[in-house]
Amino acid sequence: MSAPMALPLSPLLAMRAAILARLAGDAALARLMGGSLRLHDEPPRGASPVYALFGDAEIRDASVDGAERHAHTLALVVFARPGSSRTALEAAALMAGLLTDPGLVLAGHALVTCRVLALAATRDPRSGEARATLTLAAVTEAASDPARSPT
Repeated sequence: MSAPMALPLSPLLAMRAAILARLAGDAALARLMGGSLRLHDEPPRGASPVYALFGDAEIRDASVDGAERHAHTLALVVFARPGSSRTALEAAALMAGLLTDPGLVLAGHALVTCRVLALAATRDPRSGEARATLTLAAVTEAASDPARSPT
């Protein structure tokens, strides 16, 4: 019996994994976040800022000339220390620089382009909590599979 074929990684999951890998290696970002990258899917219980969450994300088909491409819009939300929107803005700016630098490696996909779509600072009117939202726009292309190529 042969081994089961691995399903291709979703372009969005590949993008998120690449983001985690790139950001985890930056010492300046780790210092801003208290010593290590603190990027989560959900708010960590009892954690104090600075930390970040994966925010809203969407991918759309952007195939062209037979190439399987996806257009991504992905937000990273950085929560600031109380009384300091600057900490969130600094972390978001560092993230922007790291993620728009060429060389982001995605499993099963190639990054065609990644740019900052927006960087917004907001404050929750009830709690006063400050945050910065970094929104990225990216295009990925499925990596070619030599096993599926016609001979």
